[in-house]
Amino acid sequence: MERSFIPINIALLTVSDTRTLDNDTSGKVLREGLLSAGHQLAAQQIVADDTYQIRSIISQWIADPDVHAVITTGGTGLTGRDGTPEAVQVLLDKEIAGFGELFRQISFQTIKTSTIQSRAIGGVANGTFIFCLPGSSGACKTGWNDILREQLDARHRPCNFIDLIPRLLEK
Repeated sequence: MERSFIPINIALLTVSDTRTLDNDTSGKVLREGLLSAGHQLAAQQIVADDTYQIRSIISQWIADPDVHAVITTGGTGLTGRDGTPEAVQVLLDKEIAGFGELFRQISFQTIKTSTIQSRAIGGVANGTFIFCLPGSSGACKTGWNDILREQLDARHRPCNFIDLIPRLLEK
């Protein structure tokens, strides 16, 4: 049986102290990827590398029933200002450990052992999927093209995240 594509609403958050909408190449990669796949851009913002500002924006999106997924770019490294995983993990109801693991496995093919510096994570909060990617446009291409594009497509088999959306809030 042929399945139909189901568009979802995805919000994008760039975490950076220096990027603007004009020079946010990573946000542009993700926006173009989700739009070309047929999804809707629910919102797009840039926020400073600040744990509480990141949490505030993502909390608003996970409270909004019209936002089905959030993708962040930036703040996943090891420097003192990189705090996206710490900002997001406390919001998650469930972590998707395989997301970060697979991202690093795929990245190894390109950047070799430098992939261990990536703290990409994924999870679910209040029925909203959240994926945190590194800030480089290459990492965003990898995350979108090699993982998220298929997992956010109801036609992908044997399973995908879209099939789970109606069941995420079951108790």
